[in-house]
Amino acid sequence: MKILVVEDERQLREVVRESLQKDRFVVETAADVSSAIGKLEAYSYDCVLLDIMLPDGNGLDILRKIKDEGRGESVIIISAKDAIDDKISGLDLGADDYLAKPFHLAELSARIRSVARRRNHGGDTTVRIGNLEIRPDTREVSAAGRLLDLSRKEYDILEYFVNRRGRLINKLTLAESVWGDHIDMADNFDFIYAHIKNLRKKLNDAGAGVEIKSVYGLGYKMEEQAEE
Repeated sequence: MKILVVEDERQLREVVRESLQKDRFVVETAADVSSAIGKLEAYSYDCVLLDIMLPDGNGLDILRKIKDEGRGESVIIISAKDAIDDKISGLDLGADDYLAKPFHLAELSARIRSVARRRNHGGDTTVRIGNLEIRPDTREVSAAGRLLDLSRKEYDILEYFVNRRGRLINKLTLAESVWGDHIDMADNFDFIYAHIKNLRKKLNDAGAGVEIKSVYGLGYKMEEQAEE
């Protein structure tokens, strides 16, 4: 899951980034409105953590842009404890949650996971596709009751496809979402093929009822296998 943290206070921004990375999120950061908008114009994210008071403007303008353009990012506002007007304005504009400063980092991670569950899976803690079960909170995956031993990136790739099953995913979008924005500078994306090859084998060996199909020249698509 890929997060954009928009926060002008450098120490807090870095503490949040390091904490979320330890919780296995892919994290990018921005310190002001202009850099945040630049990142949003170039990349996509699953969730944006958005401070309101920024040095070159109001974070609510970023929220308006996300909503006006019909983008898919969830938005969690992180702002001053007594800023009730900001909370009301943000929620009215379509923010998914609000967290007052100061906050516990564990609560922040829990809020992100909760927003993701509501957005992608109707609040369920377990995602089911055929005989495949995924538990995002614990990063456990099982097929027909059998636990799969996935690497961190294999799990991240699987979760990305599960949240977008049936949709065509190109390699660059997948790479940026799982490895981070900087990956667009890579010479090639052979490493993606290697990870998907390993993931396919593990899914197949476990008898999982899903398949990651290659669409020549375009990318990949996850589909549920038809029962024989």
